[in-house]
Amino acid sequence: MSRINASSFRSLYDQYFEPVCLFLGYYTRDSAAIEDVVQDVFVSLWENKDYLEIQYVKTYLYNAARNRMINYLRNKENRVVLLSEWMKRKETEEASSDCYDMEEFSVLLSRAINQLPDRCKDIFILNKEHKLTYQQIADRHHISIKTVEIHMSNAFKRIRNYIASVMVLF
Repeated sequence: MSRINASSFRSLYDQYFEPVCLFLGYYTRDSAAIEDVVQDVFVSLWENKDYLEIQYVKTYLYNAARNRMINYLRNKENRVVLLSEWMKRKETEEASSDCYDMEEFSVLLSRAINQLPDRCKDIFILNKEHKLTYQQIADRHHISIKTVEIHMSNAFKRIRNYIASVMVLF
């Protein structure tokens, strides 16, 4: 084959792009991957036109496309396997450090709430279990919203401290 120039390259591209794409359809149905691989083959052909000694262009294009598709599929499969392994490792790591038995946590939370001072516990339960707003709680107890905020803040601190102290024991 003689040297490839712009016009002969265009002719090759027009003649073989679709048939090579159809050929790669035997390896995958991913049309985007097929087109990317065939584009890569033609780009490589153009970039290396001064160095390549090709006797049969059709054979070269089909073989190059097949080899690149096999590499693409192998790399894609490896990425999927590696990603799957990474996700399993992450799930295991996160589960081991952050996973607590919800029933056990619920018991701890109940104990922590029961240890709150009566007024603080009442305000906390009205807000969290009965879904009353701070304003509704303030109106019900004839106190200011600021006082409700202080009770809620204290409740959160005490609950957090209780659970933290118990969790250290585990």
